[in-house]
Amino acid sequence: MEGSPGGTRRPIRSQAGSGGPFGTLYIVSTPIGNLEDLTFRAARILGEVDGILAEDTRRTGILLRHLELDTPVRSLHEHNEEARIGESLERLAAGEDLALVSDAGTPLVSDPGERLVVRALEAGRSVVPVPGPSAVITALVVAGFPVSPFTFLGFPPRKGTERDALLERVAAADETVILFESPERTARLLEALARRTGPERAAAVARELTKIHEEVRRGTLADLAAYYHEHPPRGEVTIVVGPAAGEAVSREVDAAAVEALATALLAEGRSPSRTAREVARRLGVPRNRAYELIQELSRTPDSGSSST
Repeated sequence: MEGSPGGTRRPIRSQAGSGGPFGTLYIVSTPIGNLEDLTFRAARILGEVDGILAEDTRRTGILLRHLELDTPVRSLHEHNEEARIGESLERLAAGEDLALVSDAGTPLVSDPGERLVVRALEAGRSVVPVPGPSAVITALVVAGFPVSPFTFLGFPPRKGTERDALLERVAAADETVILFESPERTARLLEALARRTGPERAAAVARELTKIHEEVRRGTLADLAAYYHEHPPRGEVTIVVGPAAGEAVSREVDAAAVEALATALLAEGRSPSRTAREVARRLGVPRNRAYELIQELSRTPDSGSSST
């Protein structure tokens, strides 16, 4: 692997494309648990940059030791980000390449670094993403809910009108919603969501993703709240809430128009899921609601289609 054992580094500025004589800021995604999830490109860049900006230097140090890298690391977290910005811009102006990493996953997603990226772009510096693991996407694809569209709301406010607004937003959402929460507040958030959205709303709690004790528990918000009240979770927690029921989201769906279009598409041999996507696109119907209507239609004997 280039740039691994021995700390060997080669210039990588030519890959940035528009950095010119200045350095490049790389936004590097790191594993959310399993170190095998680090990409070859991320490992190489971490070994070749002049410095790494890390949310927690100790956590990043574990990764660098695993890769046998000795790249210098400086902290950049929510309490010192503003102070680090000036220093980082000076280093980029001097032609140094820097990598920004968070404790785990993709930087800036509920992690510090957003202000640095904005200021670097404003200064005309090249900012290059190095994609990789993300707890948001990992939880989304395993939860069992529609993956498009989805909304990520990060960590919810702990109290006040902002928390109430977030809970109401989840309750009204006709798309899948993803939240982060600390393990000690997980049961409380699930209980609040159950009260606001209704106890039967479907959800999933993904815990310790990619790690040895990985767990994805699915059920109603009420059931999940009761379970985690009795079994407090440990580790990193991601909550995925399924879309609201179609009747609560869209009361003005033109059922006749949906039926006419769906009947034609099903008669062409399209599956209910593909038909739902097309109906949603053409008629502006929430996809989960379109799918419910089409499932009902596909079960009708004279619909001229099957539910395969």
